[in-house]
This record gives sequence, structure tokens and C-alpha cells, in this order.
Amino acid sequence: MLAAGGAGFVWLSRQGVPERTIAVATPEAKAYSSKLKLANVEMKATESYVGAAVIEILGDITNNGDRELKQVDLTCIFLDPYDQVVLREPASIVRVKTGGLKPGETKRFRLPFDSIPDSWNQRLPTLVMGQIVF
Repeated sequence: MLAAGGAGFVWLSRQGVPERTIAVATPEAKAYSSKLKLANVEMKATESYVGAAVIEILGDITNNGDRELKQVDLTCIFLDPYDQVVLREPASIVRVKTGGLKPGETKRFRLPFDSIPDSWNQRLPTLVMGQIVF
């Protein structure tokens, strides 16, 4: 369960460290986001082929609504031990090139990160719903 993993599912209204450009959800996307469910969210560390550590966020997204989605973006917010933002990283978990997300469909996502600051608290980041493209 997402809450058990320590991650929150919140809107992009939080203040913090700007990283890359993060698309803000439209009112239509905000209204539809309640029909999207994240499940089985977990974090694991692996080693890249060059020996560097890679942190992966894995999970499932389900579209419980009645609209087909072309794109769904999340922002992963990594915190330090004092709950200060050390990295805010946007990522698409649904894309047109992977077939989008149809009503009633569940898809697995994988988000690899290889440049998280050392000050990160080693906990699952907060996952913030961003842009949804219909």
C-alpha cells in the first residue's frame, strides 16, 4: 500500500527545490486524478553496469475512470532526514509510445534514479500527481 511505504499522493502545490520544469495539473486533470490508483509501490536499489547505485521506484497505476489517457506524470520528491526537499524529479509513468492507459487497465511502471543527493533520507519519495494528457 502506498501509505504504508511512506509516500504521499499530493498535488503540485508544495513549495521546494525546483529541478526540471514540472508541468502543473490542469483542473480537468486534478478532477480525473481521483480515478487513478497507485498500488504496489516499492523502492529498490540496484547496481548499474558501471557499478553506480541506481534507485528504482516500481509500482502499478490503474485507470478506474472512463477516459483513455495518453500520458500521466508524477513528480518524485526526495527528502532529507529533516524533511527538507533535496530533489524534485518529474517522470512520466504512462506514455503514448507504450500504449497509454485505457479505462479499467493497470500498468506497471519503473522509475530509475541515479543522481539522488547523499543527504537523501533513504525513504520512499513522496509521489506527486502532475500532468494528465487525455
